[in-house]
Amino acid sequence: MANTAQAKKRAKQAEKSRIRNAGQRSNLRTFIKKVLAAVREGDKEKAQAAFKTAMPIIDSAVSKGIIHKNKAARSKSRLNSKVKAIA
Repeated sequence: MANTAQAKKRAKQAEKSRIRNAGQRSNLRTFIKKVLAAVREGDKEKAQAAFKTAMPIIDSAVSKGIIHKNKAARSKSRLNSKVKAIA
């Protein structure tokens, strides 16, 4: 447990940011799953549209420090490959 006023404040701030980050991480995963679901269905237009909406969300997660930039690049690359592989 925090003993000083500064430590108590930092604990409160950390809890707020943890909750905010969890929500944004969940939102990120939801949009990635939408792309993967469209790919599984084989609907190229739907997959491309889902990918187009997921890209800025992935980028904003990087700028907010939710995920690392290399993870974002890797996920965008893998999603793009799956979308392009649809016949």
